[in-house]
Amino acid sequence: MRSIILLAFVALFISCKNENKSQTLSDYFTYGQNTAVESAGIKMIPIKTPVGEFKVWTKRFGKNPKIKILLLHGGPAMTHEYMECFETYFQREGFEFYEYDQLGSYYSDQPKDSSLWTTERFVDEVEQVRKAIGADKDNFYVLGNSWGGILAMEYALKYQKNIKGLLVANMVASAPEYGKYADEVLAKQMKPEILAEIRALEAKKDFNNPRYMELLIPNFYKEHLCRLKEWPDGLNRASKHVNGEIYTLMQGPSEFGISGRLAKWDIKNRLHEITVPTLMIGAKYDTMDPKAMEEQSKLVKKGRYLYCPNGSHLAMWDDQKVFMNGVIQFVNDVDNDKF
Repeated sequence: MRSIILLAFVALFISCKNENKSQTLSDYFTYGQNTAVESAGIKMIPIKTPVGEFKVWTKRFGKNPKIKILLLHGGPAMTHEYMECFETYFQREGFEFYEYDQLGSYYSDQPKDSSLWTTERFVDEVEQVRKAIGADKDNFYVLGNSWGGILAMEYALKYQKNIKGLLVANMVASAPEYGKYADEVLAKQMKPEILAEIRALEAKKDFNNPRYMELLIPNFYKEHLCRLKEWPDGLNRASKHVNGEIYTLMQGPSEFGISGRLAKWDIKNRLHEITVPTLMIGAKYDTMDPKAMEEQSKLVKKGRYLYCPNGSHLAMWDDQKVFMNGVIQFVNDVDNDKF
């Protein structure tokens, strides 16, 4: 009789365990949405703004309550597509991470009100996304590249109480310094006749002239944006999908220097306010001065510097192993309290 009761208890325990496991997996794969339609981890998150409510595209990979990483793409108004290289590396590590198109980008809503395109409004958007993915100070990592690095630093200055780790890839903390480096260092590496033709087009504001990009792509983008002979599919798709209106309004017509609303952006003298563990990533051929990135790692309270000797602005691609190994090491060190 006792053995029968024991067997019944074991059967009930296994049944409950399997039911709980099944329910957990069900919740995971539907991304917490009460719907019969599965969406492969994709969720449109509602975002409140001063001019109404819109939705932004996110995609979740992995399930790890200790590590939730939000990827902030560049541009402004590029897309998550060029950051797809994190998928294999982060999934192997068992990290939970989120690809995300910021408002105005291709896979998210694209409202036309230009008052939305400010750093402050984007920071508030990131905070709303954080809440929606259930991240907090014990597990939330923000990784921003280029404009995403600006957004990551600005977010940390306002909301670092909600962050466990900050990663800034290939973005200096001063737009004027960015412009100065482009003029005084990168421009001088071009052939004089090429530079003269580029400057002549810029002086006439003839940015839609096909010749402008014909000059920039081989002479600047291939040297300082991504040095791979064949650009990865994700970068090509992101380039096709960029919202040029927002990009030009905030960044200017190209990566060759900076203008628009971000031209005077500068938080270098505030970096000391960032107290969470921070990784600054620089690269030899970057559009950003790698020495400035190293300096920034010393200006924050708990900084580390990662140098990519073969990388450019997208060192995640053209110096991938150095970049990814350094990022993964940082996240694991912070998670294990070894930082």
